[in-house]
Amino acid sequence: MTIRFIAPLAAFGLLVVPAAALAQAGGSATGGTAGSAAAGGTSASTAGSGGTSTGEHGSTGSSLATGGSAAGGKTMDRSHVNETGNGGLNGQSKAMAHDGGTFSKSQTKTKVRDGESVESRTKAMSHEPGSKPVKSTTTTGSTTGQ
Repeated sequence: MTIRFIAPLAAFGLLVVPAAALAQAGGSATGGTAGSAAAGGTSASTAGSGGTSTGEHGSTGSSLATGGSAAGGKTMDRSHVNETGNGGLNGQSKAMAHDGGTFSKSQTKTKVRDGESVESRTKAMSHEPGSKPVKSTTTTGSTTGQ
């Protein structure tokens, strides 16, 4: 039996991961990252979180949620989650705001390999004309130990 839970984060609302999908005796992995950037009157934030587990009889369950938002000037944000051919999940969120030469952007990619591992990475950057860009990267990974 495979359990799937896919949900976009609505403006960073609550993320609910089914406990039954993660608390089985065979092993579980969870992980996620988030990041934000701000410059001038712009800001952008993204987040992604996932989980997977394997039950004692080989059943697996996976979940992934991702989302983002941007504010100030012209904005763009988008998120999507896809199932992979081998039972995993891939999610990506991008958010960007710009006002003239000032901008902020953030991107989160999260991968869940069904019953095996969770990986997530967030990159954020902001820039104002006349100064150096400010960048950050956050990465996390976890395996079920199976």
